[in-house]
Amino acid sequence: MTSTPDDVSAGRAAGATGYLEDPAPGYGALPPRCTFTSTAARLPLDGDWRFHLAPTVGAAPAGFQLPDYDDAGWDLLPVPSSWPMHGHGRPAYTNVVYPFPVDPPYVPTDNPTGSFRRVFDVPDTWQDTDAVLRFDGVDSCARVWLNGRELGVIKGSRLPSEFSVREALKVGENVLAVEVHQWSAGSYLEDQDMWWLPGIFRSVAVVRRPPASITDFFVHADFDHLSCQGTLRIEVQADCPVRLVIDELGITDRPADEVFVIDDVEPWTAETPRLYDGELVTDDERVPIRIGFRTVAIVDGQLTVNGRPILIRGVNRHEHHPDFGRAVPTEAMREDLLLMKRHNVNAIRTSHYPPHPAMLDLCDELGFWVIDECDLETHGFHLLDWKRNPSDDPVWAPAYLDRMHRTVERDKNHPSIVLWSLGNESHTGANLAAMANWTRDRDSSRPIHYEGDAACEYVDVYSRMYASPSEVELIGKREEEQHPNVDAATDAKRRSMPFILCEYGHAMGNGPGGLSEYQELFERYPRCQGGFIWEWLDHGIRQHTADGREFFAYGGDFGEPIHDGNFVIDGLVFPNRTPSPGLLEFKKVIEPVVMNGADGSLVIENHYDFVTTAHLIFRWTLESEGEPVADGLLAVPPVGAGQRHEVALPKLPRTDAESWLTVQAVLVADEPWAAAGHEVAWTQVQVRRRDPEPTPTGRRPQLRSDHIVFGPGVFDAARGELRRLGGLEVSGPRLDLWRAPTDNDRGGEHPEEGWWRGNGLHRLQHRTIDVKLGRTELVVHTRVAPPALGFGAYVTYRWQANETGLALTVQVEPRGQWPDSVPRIGLRMRVPSTVDSVEFFGLGPGESYPDSDRAVRVGRYQSTVDAWQTPYVFPQENGNRSGVRWAQLTDADGLGLRIGGQPTVNVAARRWTTEDLDAARHTTDLVASDHVHVNIDAALHGLGTAACGPGVLPAYQLRPVDTTFAVTFSALPVEIEEG
Repeated sequence: MTSTPDDVSAGRAAGATGYLEDPAPGYGALPPRCTFTSTAARLPLDGDWRFHLAPTVGAAPAGFQLPDYDDAGWDLLPVPSSWPMHGHGRPAYTNVVYPFPVDPPYVPTDNPTGSFRRVFDVPDTWQDTDAVLRFDGVDSCARVWLNGRELGVIKGSRLPSEFSVREALKVGENVLAVEVHQWSAGSYLEDQDMWWLPGIFRSVAVVRRPPASITDFFVHADFDHLSCQGTLRIEVQADCPVRLVIDELGITDRPADEVFVIDDVEPWTAETPRLYDGELVTDDERVPIRIGFRTVAIVDGQLTVNGRPILIRGVNRHEHHPDFGRAVPTEAMREDLLLMKRHNVNAIRTSHYPPHPAMLDLCDELGFWVIDECDLETHGFHLLDWKRNPSDDPVWAPAYLDRMHRTVERDKNHPSIVLWSLGNESHTGANLAAMANWTRDRDSSRPIHYEGDAACEYVDVYSRMYASPSEVELIGKREEEQHPNVDAATDAKRRSMPFILCEYGHAMGNGPGGLSEYQELFERYPRCQGGFIWEWLDHGIRQHTADGREFFAYGGDFGEPIHDGNFVIDGLVFPNRTPSPGLLEFKKVIEPVVMNGADGSLVIENHYDFVTTAHLIFRWTLESEGEPVADGLLAVPPVGAGQRHEVALPKLPRTDAESWLTVQAVLVADEPWAAAGHEVAWTQVQVRRRDPEPTPTGRRPQLRSDHIVFGPGVFDAARGELRRLGGLEVSGPRLDLWRAPTDNDRGGEHPEEGWWRGNGLHRLQHRTIDVKLGRTELVVHTRVAPPALGFGAYVTYRWQANETGLALTVQVEPRGQWPDSVPRIGLRMRVPSTVDSVEFFGLGPGESYPDSDRAVRVGRYQSTVDAWQTPYVFPQENGNRSGVRWAQLTDADGLGLRIGGQPTVNVAARRWTTEDLDAARHTTDLVASDHVHVNIDAALHGLGTAACGPGVLPAYQLRPVDTTFAVTFSALPVEIEEG
């Protein structure tokens, strides 16, 4: 699959473009090898290049590869970069569909083609020396010339290509010319769920190869967990003697090809990423290496590392930056991984291609289990019932094998990689089986993953996407249904394999919900070894409105004729890498230390795979109605991995209100990924229950012309609706059943949003039946129903009052043929926009929903109405605070209202209506109104993950049933009316 530059020049005429539609790999490149640095001289070619973009291959500048070509009129474009991110062409997003006709291996004539030129100088010291030109990533196909001499063609966008430039390179000025095509036959193998962003998006360099140099090496560093011995063996490709130096292990100037057995070696794990620094040395070159001793195996149906089963708490990670596209800066990679570590993530699936090599270096250093995935996906053939899919076509076999070769050879020395993955969503076929067979022959130390092999005929782990919790439980019991296309023996082999959810918990918009149900199954059934949330990051592209307001664009925002909308906005962190509520929920659900308190004691369970809890201290804080009362430390001895320990809770002072003891497990010292005091896990224990609040009673409603005065409230006499509370103008509250649909509400085969909207829940109308004044209560009867339909609900509002507050009991009685679920059952009201400050006692500080409430804790919190909003890239229901005992909304002068739950309610407040939120498509569509709109809910429908996965689990579905709930309203500041 390789040829020399001479062969290339002789065999392909200048200007020929047949390679574009050739299913074979590129040509001219050197055999693949591992990525490494060395003391050999290196000329980085990153920086500004001359650039010209043509709409077709034929329109590209003829002869631009010649050294004397005049490119003075061309633009400058940074390399690495994705050219649509710099105003050349436009980004385009699709998830499954190819944005061109599916006619493999052919691509459209309208094929954007970028011509790149870079002039660089080579020093005199390079005279008569060998060198290679290295491209770390070019999307999707490139033809390369140096000083007018063709070197070859690159395919496989996320994989490196190297060319020998011994004959073409010269001392002094050199001209590198590269023609990059957006579409090629290789594009059929690169249908990953992401933006289509062509360009030279990873680094380019010329590397000198001294006479005594190392071509390639493969580090085998195994660990025997019984003897604690490490065995080190390094395969080296070099035309000279190579010596090994690892001072820390006492290996000094030894032949590199020896086998070393080392006693008492410290193993590498994701929890203890111990690396030994060494060097491979020749007379002319020194190559630094980092060695992690560890052994990966499948034992008794479980994936093990160093003799112990591991539990994956993982995320899928694409490479994306909101400003630079696929050219992600190294500092952003590090910040991503630090953020993962701080949120208890221990594993990464490199969806769906090998990442930048620096990312894997960081995974080795910081500690992650990695599934390294080949640059392969043909998902668009799914829409054609997989007809003509390359995976089973022998014409495409060389390209499949070439991509797997380059993946394994590039990344083989990373201890963090514990599984090789053949790719993603490419169905199945002989080419994938051949990839698996080659990989086993090349590296038997890592099992093979590929979700598309549902029958598990050529993989080592059973992998699924978005299986429901009930199905995961059957798999855990090894009682899942037999695969329809295999015999009993083959199916029995699959049932004996470890199970991993390579994708679950689709993190699109507000969600995912139901993560704790999965985690409980992972921890109950040894076969179920965790999974990877889809996915880490929202792939929004930063844009600005004409007046300078920032928003993040998604599919369709750049005029793409075919796109998949905001399906690319599906991460646990926002495009600017701010954690979403979903990430906070995931952190809590997967916390590696689980604590439960009851009956005066605390049970601490260590869910780490290897380490004790010695790196943690356990702090406690006692709060009375959210106010700190006392704090201290628990004396907890180190708890071993997989062990539990019970300690007595501290003796606590008496309190006079609802009180909670919070216990936090925090880092005792600085770690490479977080400072001392960082919280790893927490729990709460209630130590005093809330005293019931007295119901405001005793006042008598008084009718005065067109309004009713009742305690601090003024009501509309005809409609029975509250219009003023103390000095605050209000409107409502009245029954509300609607929410701005979430991405999960809109997802799935039968989107609930469709049922809700089709049944008119977004446009309910209210009819006042009567308004009755009693001795100590005001009773309002209404019927609430959508237009054009026959069902509805009878609603009774029963008010009581004293001089400072109102008590409301609401009875909702649905009648008729309602949809199976409703978004919410509660009240909506509005107050003036001057009401800006929020203080509440309840579950916080962030938003929560019935199936996503593990990350919040009981406390007293202060915020603003604006800060209460979660800025989902695609606006939707957000900001609910649950378990609210009371909430106060006030203006700068303290004027406002206090809402009390009886015993608790859900509260949300925003500057736009639910209808405004429903209509918005970007955050900049939301414009503050003259009011703050408040929702006070008895119950909410869960979130689920139906955007791609199971819907809301039954326990969290909100049914339209008879419902009664109570809430109080107090005027702020409290003023007692005279007379």
